[in-house]
Amino acid sequence: MREFIVEADGGSRGNPGPAGYGSVVIDAATGETLMEAAEYIGVATNNVAEYKGLVAGLKAAHQLDPTASVHVRMDSKLVVEQMSGRWKIKHPDMKPLAAEAARVFPSSQVTYEWIPREKNKHADRLANEAMDAGKRGVAWSPSASTAELDARAARAAAAPEPSGPPGDAVAGAARARAALAGARPSADVTATPVDDATAVAGEAVVTGEAVAPGGAVATGESADRRAASGAARTTPPVGWAAPADLGAPATFVLLRHGETPLTPEKRFSGSGGTDPSLSAVGREQAERAAAAFAARGTIQAIVSSPLKRCQETAHTVAARLGLDVHLEDGLRETDFGAWEGLTFGEVRERHPEELNAWLASPKVAPPGGESFAAVSRRVASARDRLTSAYAGRTVLLVTHVTPIKTLVRLALGAPPESLFRMELAAASVSAVAYYADGNASLRLLNDTSHLR
Repeated sequence: MREFIVEADGGSRGNPGPAGYGSVVIDAATGETLMEAAEYIGVATNNVAEYKGLVAGLKAAHQLDPTASVHVRMDSKLVVEQMSGRWKIKHPDMKPLAAEAARVFPSSQVTYEWIPREKNKHADRLANEAMDAGKRGVAWSPSASTAELDARAARAAAAPEPSGPPGDAVAGAARARAALAGARPSADVTATPVDDATAVAGEAVVTGEAVAPGGAVATGESADRRAASGAARTTPPVGWAAPADLGAPATFVLLRHGETPLTPEKRFSGSGGTDPSLSAVGREQAERAAAAFAARGTIQAIVSSPLKRCQETAHTVAARLGLDVHLEDGLRETDFGAWEGLTFGEVRERHPEELNAWLASPKVAPPGGESFAAVSRRVASARDRLTSAYAGRTVLLVTHVTPIKTLVRLALGAPPESLFRMELAAASVSAVAYYADGNASLRLLNDTSHLR
């Protein structure tokens, strides 16, 4: 069964006054936005707007998958408590809305949670965009406010062709988006070759550039920008048809830690095991990485997983660059539970049924461990925190196999099973640049020869 998170909010400028709602449907396994909805509803109270946002969010989730389980998160204590059955619904305006919300899914498929307002920013932003659109006399669309669209167009017209980390990948991605702006490809195109081994598919562009042995560059719209919406589109075009945002991205240079004694033996080594230190080979790899980054001169900050092997790698680079190391718990490795320290063959022999279930579904965790779905959620949250904190800067993230694969997968919009189809060498480097328009440029090196 699929699992969705619905975040909803509503607001009224006057209570009652001009009101609107916003809601977003999120894939619980990946943290990706699947659908957005917002609407200006005229004069109403805050509570009515909040209920309408709830109804819209549930209907959007139902449209995606009527069999899914839905976890609703709202900052309205009233709505959460009433829909959970703990508070009575007395107001006549809210009774029919609550009844409508209850009819969308069977009650067994929906749970409710109150969250602080600061954790409901996405839905709150959509509600305010809807009210702003209503004030202008237009319907909301998932683009942005008119002012932001105008500013984006101005930046695109004035910005020079970008350069710098991750080098050709960023510049090439920016050129690709600029070339595609205003020429949205047909959704039924699956792979149309163009020059320099570029393929356009739907709303994504994948560019194979010569970056390093085994390297490739991929650019594409984020899931947020591809999310469907039932609202009327009366504002300027969005997505690939909108002016490209070529402003400075938040660039994450992803460095896997150096080898530990467990690495060459290919043993499960997550966050629930012995927390091994670097081996002699791993320390040498960290020194080579430090020298390479010092020569490049583009790293402006360093963020590391709290696990020992990453901290040792990060501090080796930091000492060479004269930077501090900041820790981010969201970048720690998967907790492999009872499988920590075992090889794949040993797990197959001792836990065959559990291993098969784990390989078949990202929602299944090793005994006593953590599922890839849970890892995806925390990595996506860490990504969002870091892109906000380091907008326009180049940051070295020292982390592990699963977090790096997850960031790559989310940037590409690839399915969870793609995690099993990637391999990352110790001390290998990748880079993802996150733009303000929601696009991401990915560069894969996965090669340590550049560190020798």
